[in-house]
Amino acid sequence: MAKEQAAEATGEGRFDGDPAFGYRALPGVADEMLDPQGDVRPVWQRLLAALGRMDETELANRFARADRYLRDAGVFYRAYGKENTERSWPLSHIPVLIDEAEWAAVSEGLIQRAELLEKVVADIYGENRLVGEGLLPPALVGSNPQFLRPLVGVKPADGHFLHFCSFEIGRGPDGTWWVLADRTEAPSGAGFALENRVATTRAFSNLYAETHVRRLASFFGAFRDTLQAQKLHPDDRIAVLSPGIANETYFEHAYIARYLGFMLLEGEDLTVVGGRVMVRTVAGLKPIGVLWRRLDASFADPLELNQSSHIGTPGIVEALRGGSVSIVNAIGSGILETRAFLAFMPTLCRHLLGEEQKLPSIATWWCGQEQERQHVASNIEGMVIGPAYSTRPFFDDNGQSVLGAALRETTKTSAAEWLAAGGGKLVGQEVVTLSTTPAWVRGRLTPRPMSLRVFAARTRDGWQIMPGGFARIGSGDDVAAIAMQAGGTAADVWIVSEKPVERTTLLPAEESFTRNLPGSLPSRAADNLFWLGRYIERAEGALRILRAWHARFAEAADPNMPLLKDVSSYLAALDISTRQPVPASLLANIDSALFSAGNIRDRFSPDGWLALNDLSKTARKFHATVQAGDDATHAMTILLRKLAGFAGLVHENMYRFTGWRFLSIGRYLERGLHMTRLLGHMSGPEAPDGAYDMLLEIGDSVMTHRRRYNVNTAALTVTDLLALDPLNPRSVLFQLNEIKTEVELLPNAFVNGQMSPFYRETMRLHSGLAVMTPEAMTEAVYRRLEQDLERLSDLLAQTYLG
Repeated sequence: MAKEQAAEATGEGRFDGDPAFGYRALPGVADEMLDPQGDVRPVWQRLLAALGRMDETELANRFARADRYLRDAGVFYRAYGKENTERSWPLSHIPVLIDEAEWAAVSEGLIQRAELLEKVVADIYGENRLVGEGLLPPALVGSNPQFLRPLVGVKPADGHFLHFCSFEIGRGPDGTWWVLADRTEAPSGAGFALENRVATTRAFSNLYAETHVRRLASFFGAFRDTLQAQKLHPDDRIAVLSPGIANETYFEHAYIARYLGFMLLEGEDLTVVGGRVMVRTVAGLKPIGVLWRRLDASFADPLELNQSSHIGTPGIVEALRGGSVSIVNAIGSGILETRAFLAFMPTLCRHLLGEEQKLPSIATWWCGQEQERQHVASNIEGMVIGPAYSTRPFFDDNGQSVLGAALRETTKTSAAEWLAAGGGKLVGQEVVTLSTTPAWVRGRLTPRPMSLRVFAARTRDGWQIMPGGFARIGSGDDVAAIAMQAGGTAADVWIVSEKPVERTTLLPAEESFTRNLPGSLPSRAADNLFWLGRYIERAEGALRILRAWHARFAEAADPNMPLLKDVSSYLAALDISTRQPVPASLLANIDSALFSAGNIRDRFSPDGWLALNDLSKTARKFHATVQAGDDATHAMTILLRKLAGFAGLVHENMYRFTGWRFLSIGRYLERGLHMTRLLGHMSGPEAPDGAYDMLLEIGDSVMTHRRRYNVNTAALTVTDLLALDPLNPRSVLFQLNEIKTEVELLPNAFVNGQMSPFYRETMRLHSGLAVMTPEAMTEAVYRRLEQDLERLSDLLAQTYLG
């Protein structure tokens, strides 16, 4: 006993081969690992035995392996607040283990609940009998901000309002599972559950295989096949509709789209033509048959819903009325998330299904009813009071709910008046003591409160419950600390079978296969790829000039020498200041590249994303610490190497299809502009001493010049090599040649047998430059060429990106 007390006092992780050493359930609280008698549940014994064979160093290495996977995969969530920044996914490394037999009962209860919710929402937007018969108060529907009146009478194309739901559930002190919240609007977390699974198995790969953990792939495969079957036409596309990169779960949107092979779209990608939802692609408009909606319903259509929405698609509600598109879940289904609805679920279940709830809701009373309001006032010490129309559970509503026990005595005495004044805007909910689960805290297993997020998908065989999910683990003993915005973490959930489980995959089992080409590229994705290429090349061009400038400044220590002064004025015109060793405008270019890449996360490799993030972080570090001269020269070299690493990853790994072509055209066009401007400024007869050598250095062509020309650097040789040499990857002509090659393979390069305006202009520029001589390349020619290249960019936008 003394040993246990010492371990508890110091928080040391010396469990002497017994990871459960010193672990106790909290008084009056159920625990996932320990049964009511304090013994380890059988389902946990294999995990504990494995942990007992590991010392602290091995455990730390295993946990680090899981964290490294999440970091390398770029898993993040967006934390709202002053900074609104991306944060690494907070994994709790110890999974939650649940016996398969117990999970079967939970699944049965959630399937019943999904069927009940479907009937409720179908009635609300259909016959409205529940209100008419007094089973739902009119105010909870008519005054509900989640009730979307334009959708009344609109029947889903496939006959179902709900296709994918999640439920927040928790275990009470008596071991009973309770539903804490229903998520039907745009349920999030399924992608994070997948990533939790992958990361946790990296930490416990051998244990995972031995423990007979139910796999997740079959759940997603069944849902994917169901969505495929909903398409009304063979050429219809399926897409995940995202609010965009600023959303807190945008990573998941991109991950799910990539995992299931769906397009990732935003509202601006879509348009409604002739009653059909179409996606703008570089090959023209293409039909959308199914949209898995991940943006809030009211923002979906600014024409009929929220008029201030900038992320929706005008006309999408009209398309729903026509039955030409299926939206998952139906627009308007978010009304089921209303907290006050929990108060009526038992009655609705008996009325609509003819049976009691198999998985009860947390006890809830709507204060818009006299008797219920009096009950809440009389029992306020054991209540949580919160907004009736909130769609978040009490522990994740940003402090909108208050504990009745925490109210001042003066407030408690007037609770009845307060509740009466609030009326239908308030609910009282029974204070819930959630079960605890082991979390690894300061080198030992420690009980922490948790809730489970569980997912249900409608399949062709009916509702199916994901065999797992993810657990939200509190950062302390307080239930309110479960939310990740409040410092909570997430753990994988293992549903453990007594028998070996079948390994499943989303890929077909047949040995024969069909080689499918990637689908049409959305115009917005093409635009981001094009500008990603331009921003990366723009940053490289600036880095090369700055490196050459600082190398010479280190020798001369005089920024007013003619060459340095001339280059400084050139850079100033581009908003690049040599007064800052690593200018802020350089950081802005890198950040713009990062933003463009972030908008196409579903099409961007994790390695490329990591390399770009590393470049950004390093540049910011140098911006704050680097000094002018040799220090800056060295810093620019490091940044150029990192940028080259990113470019190499993209070049070696990106599939050579339409997206690659837009990225490449962006790079070639920006490099051509960069060299054209530079030559126009520095290759003339009035160029300061050393300008030609500096041009060769910036163009990475010093050695090539020595091999090709048996003369010192001169205007004609530098012009020939950097402007007109078709074999020099830094020359302007080389860029036009590469652009021409890529344009020939783009959709609609020819229209009715004629070159598109973009293709024709590319050919004109290439041919015109190919017949030029170095003597003819004057400052005026360069200026005109720069204007032509800018116009080429505009033509590309008009042809493909509009």
